[in-house]
Amino acid sequence: MKKIKYIASVLSISVLFAACSKNLDITPSGVVSEGNFWKTESDAQLGANAMYEPFDGEEFYGRGYMWFINASDDMVTGRINTNADAIKNFNRTYYSSGYTTGQWDMRYSVIRRANDVINKIPAISMDGTLKNRLLGEAYFLSGLMYFQLAYQYADDRAGVPIITRENNNDPNPTPRAANIAANYTYIESEFKKAANLLPYFDQLAPADYGRAHKVAAWAYLSKMYLYKKEWANAEKYADSVVNQGKRALLSNYADVFKAANNYSTEYIWSATSTAKGTSGWGSILPGVMLENKGWGFYNGWGYYQPTKELYDAFESGDKRREATILKPGDKFMYFGTERVYSSVNSLSGYQFNKYMEPFSYANPVSAEISANGDHPTTNLNVPLIRYAEVILIKAEAELMQNKNADKEINMIRNRAGLASIQNATLAELKNQRRCELAGEWADRHRDLIRWGDAQAAYAKPLHAYNGTVAWPARTFDPVINAVWAVPQTEIDRSNGVIKQNAGW
Repeated sequence: MKKIKYIASVLSISVLFAACSKNLDITPSGVVSEGNFWKTESDAQLGANAMYEPFDGEEFYGRGYMWFINASDDMVTGRINTNADAIKNFNRTYYSSGYTTGQWDMRYSVIRRANDVINKIPAISMDGTLKNRLLGEAYFLSGLMYFQLAYQYADDRAGVPIITRENNNDPNPTPRAANIAANYTYIESEFKKAANLLPYFDQLAPADYGRAHKVAAWAYLSKMYLYKKEWANAEKYADSVVNQGKRALLSNYADVFKAANNYSTEYIWSATSTAKGTSGWGSILPGVMLENKGWGFYNGWGYYQPTKELYDAFESGDKRREATILKPGDKFMYFGTERVYSSVNSLSGYQFNKYMEPFSYANPVSAEISANGDHPTTNLNVPLIRYAEVILIKAEAELMQNKNADKEINMIRNRAGLASIQNATLAELKNQRRCELAGEWADRHRDLIRWGDAQAAYAKPLHAYNGTVAWPARTFDPVINAVWAVPQTEIDRSNGVIKQNAGW
């Protein structure tokens, strides 16, 4: 990913303008015309690298959708903030705020850049293996962006707009797809094309770690089918990862969240990040979750704090609990010194511990954590989907087909230090997903919605470490709130061609 981080200034007009407003009327200095770009192998690589550039956006994998995940019963918002509170409370006033509007634009930017790659690279005379890989990356990233957009904004009443290769440069707004089924059909095709073209992870050179690979496409196909409730296909593609993906659980759960294991056997797809440079690059989530002002050492942002409900979901003896959550009195390493955890910021009294390893070193700035506390990236790649989730996807798909899922669930339980069980139920599966993937992009909020559990869960208050109410009970209407509101900026910019979700 070293090359991806440094996007060259010489990019095609179409690649750069794809992400921009149609009102953009300046040409960046040094840009060559589209007429003499997309000619060489170097052009192909530069164009493909541009697909990854938006991943450094603050709202892409740092906050953005994490505000939506934060709506779950696992977290409270942290510092009081009107827009953040509106999201947590399913209040319609949130959807014009900057917290969630930018990530929609950035994802469509990736899609348009991927379309350029797919349209332009086939005609370039270049190494065939490299050509296939770059095309596979484009199909993968297109599929992933549509999947992330669809499951947040689309349902049976309306899908998200599909920008095809044919209408990629059409200046007219694209209306929403008929429904989420239309989106899923398109996503399925993109991921399958990607899987056919991409290499396995172990076929990538170390300099290319962080680029798309075959097993990541299979993993997201499996997750998409899980959301689509096509249980047999979800199991099939989970099996592809299990049987052919050369993946395995690490023996120690806490090791998953160490930078040295960014590309371990448990890795499938992560938000590739670095602390290098003046402002780092990648996901700022570890800094966003850090205590506000970082106890005077670093500019933590103090958001997304665990609830007592999450803490209490772990069984006695579950090794994941302390690896996941810091509670008052816990000892931890911070800037090279052992500290006893306490907070002057956390509404719940807890903090997520998963992403704290980069802050543990004596002199982490510029090595493990960004020198810019306003863009607090680290050298830890935040997992987006990992092998443990694929195991749990398979288990859920099996249970939904009335099959026994003990093997898969006990793999997860045993790694956590828990005894094996027999005849595991769906309730057990739900709790294992919660405990295994807490604070990650697996999306507890989306799980509660697709299981039909959100309305009841959100009708209960959330509690702090000392038992006081950290967040009051909320009203969740599954007819309206099962999807989020389309950013008002998109509706306005399309002159009403893009319609708002019903009820918002």
